[in-house]
Amino acid sequence: MWCVYIVECADGTYYTGITTDVNRRINEHNYGFKSAKYTRSRRPVKLVYVEAAIDRSEASKREYKIKKYKRVRKKELISEYNNNK
Repeated sequence: MWCVYIVECADGTYYTGITTDVNRRINEHNYGFKSAKYTRSRRPVKLVYVEAAIDRSEASKREYKIKKYKRVRKKELISEYNNNK
């Protein structure tokens, strides 16, 4: 199963990505050399949003859409997610 996720970086910015294993990916962002270039200099990151997707294609489409959101909309999305936990 594919997931779209958002992490909050140490500098308060957001990074959006896709993965099949969210925990592994967060560990890579925080400790590994496989982290995204963007998050490597903004450690530590914390997971703030996860959304399941049917397949990689759907996850990529959703990731693209979320990446186009303004910061305010991303904060709303994260808030809605945390309120529904």
